[in-house]
Amino acid sequence: MSAEFCLSEAHGRQGLGVLILNRRISASRAMELSILGSACFLDVETTGFSPRTDEIVELAMVLFEFDYADGAIVKIVDTYSGLREPSVPIHPGASRVHGLTIDDLRGECLDAERVRALMAQTEFLIAHNASFDRPFVCRIFPEAEAKPWVCSCREIPWRRYGFGSARLQELTRACGIRAQQSHRALDDVMDAIELLRQTNSITGTTFFSELVRAGQADGRIAGGRGV
Repeated sequence: MSAEFCLSEAHGRQGLGVLILNRRISASRAMELSILGSACFLDVETTGFSPRTDEIVELAMVLFEFDYADGAIVKIVDTYSGLREPSVPIHPGASRVHGLTIDDLRGECLDAERVRALMAQTEFLIAHNASFDRPFVCRIFPEAEAKPWVCSCREIPWRRYGFGSARLQELTRACGIRAQQSHRALDDVMDAIELLRQTNSITGTTFFSELVRAGQADGRIAGGRGV
């Protein structure tokens, strides 16, 4: 074997080693940049519109993991949906919206242990009209008050992006998402998460990443700041 060939082979092995090392460094760097967070999207159905006099009749919660780096929703971790018999009558207008009657709710109660366990695991709570959902939830579960809340209805500028309305059903329809049974809590949550998974054609980022940035901007969401 010539010295020239040996030198060429050595350079080849060295080059391959550098390539493998670079790939390992790139993979390692990608893992460093991929910081996973946890969020919980929730929705309530109620007896009416006043959190002081009306009550929750249905609560749905979906806990999921997401990547702070690109706003991708990685996986659903846990799901809860429960009914609750209220101590006040259901307003006819509310019943027309969600379709629940007092007969559907007799003897039903929320699994408080499950709800608190989901809240304990999440960094922040999301609702598609947080100013409505939050006081209802906090009235039954005061610990929810200590969690950061973000609102997917008001904290994403839907109209600026060309949507005619910020209503969930209209947004999902515009994005081609096949809506589930309208205005049942778990269906609305799953539709909302699918909406947030979508990429905004104007910004090139997911709608969920915009929601996270809105929470980071005023300090409600502390995670992922270095990404």
